[in-house]
Amino acid sequence: MKIDLHSHTYFSDGQLSPTELVQRAHNMQVDVLAITDHDTIAGLREAHDYQQTQKRALTIINGVEISTEWHGFDIHVVGLNVDCEAPAFTAFLAAQAARRRHRAEKIAEKLTKCGFAGVLERAIRLAGPGQLTRAHFARVLVNNYGVNSMDSAFKKYLGKGKRAAVKAVWPAMSEAIDVITQAGGQAVLAHPAHYDMTAKWLRRLVDDFAQAGGHAIEAACPGMAAQKRELVYELVKDHQLTASAGSDFHFPSRWTELGRNLGLADGLTPVWHDWTMLHSHR
Repeated sequence: MKIDLHSHTYFSDGQLSPTELVQRAHNMQVDVLAITDHDTIAGLREAHDYQQTQKRALTIINGVEISTEWHGFDIHVVGLNVDCEAPAFTAFLAAQAARRRHRAEKIAEKLTKCGFAGVLERAIRLAGPGQLTRAHFARVLVNNYGVNSMDSAFKKYLGKGKRAAVKAVWPAMSEAIDVITQAGGQAVLAHPAHYDMTAKWLRRLVDDFAQAGGHAIEAACPGMAAQKRELVYELVKDHQLTASAGSDFHFPSRWTELGRNLGLADGLTPVWHDWTMLHSHR
């Protein structure tokens, strides 16, 4: 059974529609797919509706990737199997959307001062119905203002400490864990190797994550160095957490693909070990 519990659509910073993402999951023979857009669940209904028209089985997990803050680090917490109609959960996502809008306006102000007039309107059009993210601004700079690449856009303007950087103001990691749990979901520490921190700080992060009621860590994800992977395995076991697997798929590329190389090491308990909806796949 091929399982991928971290993916994005154009409702956040992915490039595919929910329908296209589900189509690609079928093409890649994925059996279980969690759609985890940043701070929004707007793409889930379309994905479920499209899957209803398909003959091949695919279990779609209702998910979200929540942006949080922990000791000055931006930490992402994935929520799996969330009740999308839970009042506290929907109110929390509305607050996240407001934070994102405020940040986007501040970024646009700085980019305008850099000579990119009209950048906000173009970024809003590009984002469409989805969350407006820094990736949308980067694409606009490439498409409309002659910046060479997305990477250049971040290195010159949007990255930390750059001319149009705006520090995000996110809720505490523990708050996101509580919201996910209260909505009936499981809180997963996303891509632990992605954070620019030492092993000592990663240990502290996982300790606080577990103490706050976190459920799992993404122990299988692309690009994790062997040494960091072994540390993550150790932390999962030490804190008696479960292990998740996710590609963090945004668009087709040579580096990431839905369901690719996401096997978990022996001795780790999968986050899906007690998911009753998967019994039909066995």
